[in-house]
Amino acid sequence: MPALVHIDREECLQLDRATTREWIETDGRGGYASSTILMCPTRRHHGWLVTPFGPERKRFVWLARFEEAISGGGKSFPLSMGRYPGLWSPHGHQAIESVELVPYPRFAYRFGATWVRREILMVKGEPTVLVRWTVEDADVPLELDLRPLYAYREADALTHENMALDPRVERLERGIRSRPYVGLPTLSITFSANAQRFEADPVWYRRIEYTKELERGYDGQEDNFSPGWFKVAIAPNAPVVVAATLGEPIADPAALWAREEATRRARMARFDGSLKRALELAAEDFLYRRRDGGRLGVLTGFPWYFERGREALIALPGLLLSRGEVEKCGNALEATLPFLKDGLLPTHFGENRDDSRYEGVDTGLWFARAVRLYEQSGGSAERVRDVFVPALERIADGLGTGRTLPVTIDEKGLVSAGTPDIAVTWMNAVALGKPVTPRDGCAVEVNALWWFLLAYLEDLHERAGDHARARNWTKRKRLATRGFLQRFWLEDERSLADTWKDGVADRADTANAVIASSLEFSPLARGKRTDVFRRARAELLTPRGLRTLAPTDERYVGVHRGSHDEREMARHCGSVWPWLSSFYIETYLRAYVPRLWRMEPLSELVLGFSDLLQGYGLNQISELYEGDPPHRPRGAIASALNTAELLRALHLLEEPPQ
Repeated sequence: MPALVHIDREECLQLDRATTREWIETDGRGGYASSTILMCPTRRHHGWLVTPFGPERKRFVWLARFEEAISGGGKSFPLSMGRYPGLWSPHGHQAIESVELVPYPRFAYRFGATWVRREILMVKGEPTVLVRWTVEDADVPLELDLRPLYAYREADALTHENMALDPRVERLERGIRSRPYVGLPTLSITFSANAQRFEADPVWYRRIEYTKELERGYDGQEDNFSPGWFKVAIAPNAPVVVAATLGEPIADPAALWAREEATRRARMARFDGSLKRALELAAEDFLYRRRDGGRLGVLTGFPWYFERGREALIALPGLLLSRGEVEKCGNALEATLPFLKDGLLPTHFGENRDDSRYEGVDTGLWFARAVRLYEQSGGSAERVRDVFVPALERIADGLGTGRTLPVTIDEKGLVSAGTPDIAVTWMNAVALGKPVTPRDGCAVEVNALWWFLLAYLEDLHERAGDHARARNWTKRKRLATRGFLQRFWLEDERSLADTWKDGVADRADTANAVIASSLEFSPLARGKRTDVFRRARAELLTPRGLRTLAPTDERYVGVHRGSHDEREMARHCGSVWPWLSSFYIETYLRAYVPRLWRMEPLSELVLGFSDLLQGYGLNQISELYEGDPPHRPRGAIASALNTAELLRALHLLEEPPQ
């Protein structure tokens, strides 16, 4: 089986780089295990058991990690690693030999002739992490020393030594059970081995330091509690499996490991090491259901995002349709409709409508695009007719009539939304208490999506033979066509304005023009799409995708670092977003008759992301990259949008639209 990510000893010992390379293992319910390749946490979000909890589904870090050592023959060698002010402790990295992440994270250590291997699996569908240790070529009896470290706090928070924590543990036949805080769930730790003992030794590990948090301008120190330590006899080629879970203890960790490993390896049967297969594997990390069997949703990214409506609807076609899961995509789209209100879908899908924040004018418009892609992929015609067409009409008729957002359909038939203090498009970064790019008024991609919806409804009714209803949408589309071209098309520059407000067009070169020109139904003729593509290629294109703003603009910020506000200032003012690559490719395919020699640069752009799978977020594409070379990775280590749209880009290159 090809190794998608294999990191050797030499790379692991480059501490500055190794502590920036992060892995993630997910459970399909919104939970995960994550750390660096050295197993040294550098973020507050790192942990070996991190799962959603409570009605708001906030993630909590329960088990931060284990302190690990292997001992025998009068000697003890650490496997684990931590960071404290001014020092690393212990130094488990000194013995590391390699790291592999497919089909699950595996770490190899060598002490003389003896090999020790650690492997980690999240149980799909359950708040459980399994860890397996194996010893090979040992010539003396060995013991595994493990000390669990508890964080027991929200993933976005930090904890410190306190008197509220209950240090007591309940001893089980093969482990322990703890409930450090009233109101939070019980954590059970059980072993596959009988030859283990637990020694109570309650202690706080103080001032654990998270270097990534400090770099980002946040508090970066906390305390973790440990109830004691385990000693486990471990014989050569006789693995020891530990299960850490919320609630009832796992009776047979080894059997559960065998089941999960078999499932994982079966899933890997088609894996060939290619970018496409890697992205298909990564796509599964972003799909989740609640434990009660609720709707299929999309996790926006790891480690700090949960689900956002706009991003979910942009990503669903790439995550599912590109992998042939057509009706699963239809089910997921239909499951979003209970959130529809006043022609809007929320930017956050809460567990109930009262928990949702309605602040995105375009979320419902992205829904329309997703429905069309579902239909084109062979989705159920009956579902489109009976479920989605009424929903699309509710969106089109309701947009501008509700009170949840400052949004209107103006005299030109265009969508005008937002205020200087409320950002309602995907460019919604906030710094110093205000939107960085408010884009209030008429935004180009919002109105291109609006025109798409009108044209799609016209087309749907025409195909159904309902010409009277089709004419209603034709009339509205024609009005919007004139308004769109009058306000957004810049004839002298042969490009699209970014926004229009009070008679003034923002003439900035942005990626939003590319989104607008890429859509199947568009007010732009082929020649205008060609002009947009050429301008984007000249002003916005980088090896990592499109910049959000041209470097020639005075508002451009080419680096994404510093304090929270400084990073937010750069987020949509020049940072590169890989997911925009698919819209760039689609614009080309709609502007030109595809020819092989012209397609090569587009293929090179997408395939260039293969190298990034070995970098910041391993096996994943990072959220964004700096606008200035060398385009360093920034933001979340894994992004549903990037995975989805790069998959869709590969599909577009294989089967260009007609």
